[in-house]
Amino acid sequence: MKKIIFLLCALVTVLNAKSQTIDVISYNIRYDNPDDAPNNWDNRKAFLISQLNFYNPDVFGIQEGLIHQVKEIDEGLADYAYFGIGRDHGDERGEHTAVFYNTTRVELLEQSTFWLSTTPQKPSKGWDAALPRTCTYGIFQHKSDGKKFMVFNTHFDHVGVQARAESSKLILQKIKELNTENFPVVVTGDFNLESDSPGVQVILTQMNDTHIAAGKNAFGPDGTFNGFQFNKPVQRRIDYIFVSDAFEVLKSAILSDSKDTRYPSDHLPVFARLKY
Repeated sequence: MKKIIFLLCALVTVLNAKSQTIDVISYNIRYDNPDDAPNNWDNRKAFLISQLNFYNPDVFGIQEGLIHQVKEIDEGLADYAYFGIGRDHGDERGEHTAVFYNTTRVELLEQSTFWLSTTPQKPSKGWDAALPRTCTYGIFQHKSDGKKFMVFNTHFDHVGVQARAESSKLILQKIKELNTENFPVVVTGDFNLESDSPGVQVILTQMNDTHIAAGKNAFGPDGTFNGFQFNKPVQRRIDYIFVSDAFEVLKSAILSDSKDTRYPSDHLPVFARLKY
C-alpha cells in the first residue's frame, strides 16, 4: 500500500512539474521565393513541418510566412491553431508574424497585431524601414494549471537602423500598455540585430535573453542565420526568445537540424523551455 501511495505521489509531482513549463520556438521560415531553388519552399516544407511536429512546442512564432505557407504548416500539425494578419494591408496579403499554439495544452484568450511604426494601429512603415513590419501577440491560459501568459512575435526591418532601435522601444511600450495584469511575457522574433546592438540592449533592460540565461543548458551553434550555406559555420545570432523575470529558463537551443545537407530554412529556429 505504501508503495502505491509513493508511486501516486511521484506521478502527481511529475505531472505538476510538466504543467509549470512552457516550450516555445521562434522560427523565421523564409518566405516562398522561387529563386531559392533548390531551397525553395516546396523542397523544404515537409521537413520543416516534421521538425515542428517533433519538438511539439506549446507556442511558436514564425516570421516571413506567406499565407499559403502559414496554412500548410497549420494543415501539417494536427493539434495546432494560429492567428495573425499580413503586414501589407492587415489581411492575408504579405508576410505574417503568425503565432501557433497547441490547442490541447493552451487556450487563446485574446490576440491582435500592431505595426512597428509611429501609427501602430494601421498598416504602415516606421521610421527608416524599407518595409512594413508587424508584431502579433496573444494572451494564453495553460489548460493544466490555469496560469496565463503573453506571447509577442515580431520581425524587425532588415534595412532601417532607426526603425530597429525604435521597434524595440515600441514593443516594450506595448507590453507595458497591454499587460495590465502583469502576466509573464515571452517575446519571439527575427530582430535583424546582433546581441550587442542598441536595439537588443534596450530589450535586455526589461527582459532576459533565454539563450544566455540558460547558461550551461544552452545548446547548438553560435548563430541563427545560415543563409542556406550548409558547409559554413553559423555565427550570426539575430533570432531570439526574450522573457520577463517571471520565467526561469530551464534550457535553450539553436536547432541546426538538416536533411540531405540542406537546412529547412535560411534561419535556424530557437527553442526555449520555460518554467513559471
